[in-house]
Amino acid sequence: MCGIAGLLAQGADSRLDTALKRMTDVLAHRGPDDEGRWFDPEQGIALGQRRLAIVDLSPQGHQPMASVSGRYMLAFNGEIYNYRELRAELESTGLAPAWRGHSDTEVLLAGIEAWGAEATLRRAVGMFAIACWDRAERRLLLARDRIGEKPLYYGRSGLHWLFASELKAVRALGGNLEIDLEALASYTQGGYVPAPQTIYKGCFKLPAGHFVWLSHRAGSPVPQAFWSLDTAAQRAGGIACAHYTDAQAIDAVHDRLNTAVGLQMVADVPLGAFLSGGIDSSLVVSLMQAQSAQPVRTFTIGFDDESYNEAPYAAAVARHIGTQHTELFVTADDAKSVIPKLAHIYDEPFADASQIPTTLVSRLTRQHVTVSLSGDGGDELFAGYPRYALSAALWQRIQRVPLPLRRAVARALLAVSPRAWDRLLGAVPGVHADTVNGRRVHRLAGTLNAGDLGELYGRLMAQWQPEDGLVLGVAPQPLNGGPWHAEGSATAQMRRRDLDLYLPDDLMVKVDRAAMSTSLEARAPLLDHRVVELAFALPDRVLMRGGQGKWVLRQVLDRYVPRALVERPKAGFGVPLGAWLRGPLRGWSADLLDPALLRRQGLLDADKVGLAWHQHVEGGADRSTLLWTVLMFQAWLADTADAATAAPSLA
Repeated sequence: MCGIAGLLAQGADSRLDTALKRMTDVLAHRGPDDEGRWFDPEQGIALGQRRLAIVDLSPQGHQPMASVSGRYMLAFNGEIYNYRELRAELESTGLAPAWRGHSDTEVLLAGIEAWGAEATLRRAVGMFAIACWDRAERRLLLARDRIGEKPLYYGRSGLHWLFASELKAVRALGGNLEIDLEALASYTQGGYVPAPQTIYKGCFKLPAGHFVWLSHRAGSPVPQAFWSLDTAAQRAGGIACAHYTDAQAIDAVHDRLNTAVGLQMVADVPLGAFLSGGIDSSLVVSLMQAQSAQPVRTFTIGFDDESYNEAPYAAAVARHIGTQHTELFVTADDAKSVIPKLAHIYDEPFADASQIPTTLVSRLTRQHVTVSLSGDGGDELFAGYPRYALSAALWQRIQRVPLPLRRAVARALLAVSPRAWDRLLGAVPGVHADTVNGRRVHRLAGTLNAGDLGELYGRLMAQWQPEDGLVLGVAPQPLNGGPWHAEGSATAQMRRRDLDLYLPDDLMVKVDRAAMSTSLEARAPLLDHRVVELAFALPDRVLMRGGQGKWVLRQVLDRYVPRALVERPKAGFGVPLGAWLRGPLRGWSADLLDPALLRRQGLLDADKVGLAWHQHVEGGADRSTLLWTVLMFQAWLADTADAATAAPSLA
């Protein structure tokens, strides 16, 4: 686990090492154990890495690492969980080099030399971001894991290609970085910037499951997929598990998860797990403990607000499984201490408020272990979100009404401004502003406008709606929904949308930045791509039953934990944000949302932000989600105000 960065210059450049050091220095939190820089000024290439040593702690794991022939030079972030299997395959076929150590990096390099880059990527099981220089072809390979657990950015600065694990490494070189207003509009809808966009023009996220070759001989590079769920399903020939009995489905999920957990427990450093007491994390910890001779270290956080506090449930599960459990209770003061650091940690505007507890629990965990497993991915893969059933039911009802009639009603509702609706509804006895208000009326109008399930789901997931026009000078953007796969059931379509977009661009960003900010490696066994392929091959009847999601996971967990310990309404990893914005965070928020500041910046509509702020602190309505989106952008702006020009440009 680490941070990587590098440059590919147009020609020979003697400044590469100095520029590379500026990039890797700002990634030190991702890899405090070792620093490596390699450059070839004649070929104009520089690769750098900051290492968090997990497997092979010896100098033989140092990066960037050269292949035995010297053709390839690799900088690698992540873990290849099946590296021992790949090593054995290379040895059995006579393709193995004389091994220097036992790191997965060395195996990855040997695979690229023996099988080629794309074939090696297809064999690899893991989370990774890879930069590999091919000296013979004078081109640079960038690749990212199938689910997008590890980040990788790339773009141009003048005549140079740049890449890095985080945007702050790009900013370290200075230059003219311009905010992409369309990306900002996408951010205001989802609370994150979706791939391939970044907040800056001309800078991109490599999509999950893709690779790209960069060189100065070719034109604009086009990322290519080495994995997709569609092609995986085709290779499996439809997968017989679509016809599994209940017992067969339970056994298949159990076996595949058990294998994934076992692989991800391999480490040469102390290892533990996040435990919320919910189904997903409890199952991961149960499978870990079943394969461990010692009590597994588990970690959770709690809140004084009982509606958000899952610590007692986690403690009960830990006692039953027999883990060595540690918990931390979070107060508003704890949140206040971490919030000013979030913009720097997340590096790009990011507004999932559960980033607060995720950052805090990562800090707690890193005091005891270097690697922590999590239950991330269970809801998306196994239909755990209540919104799947609710959205499907809503669409089933509204599609019965002809679209022209629905759109006529929507136009009438939208013709009245949210503020006017608030006044009208406020005069109705018994109407509470937090449950019935102008914004909800407009959201209803948006759902009536939906031409298909994809548009409906996008609107239900969005924070600021396209017609809100929050970003100045930008026409209403299409919903931040990405490609919509209309095959399969309604639930399957929504799960697929979340796999493509919400999971890599929200949840994985949240976990990666929070964990790496404190030099902790976070692993997600449920996101082993073979588990993903199985989950999407299973029929809905083993995913949802009796109006409840994750049926098959519950059956597997029943083998380890009594149902009574985990069966409760889903709380999520949230915080009492609404109350905090009215209380201990009110001053901080008011400063960032100051109308005069917003008008000077000229990016967001100050009147619309001001209305949401007034409604939240004075009107009794909860606008915390909308406000958090603006607050995190404003905090990011303040954090990066001088960073883009702080260093001399390499361009």
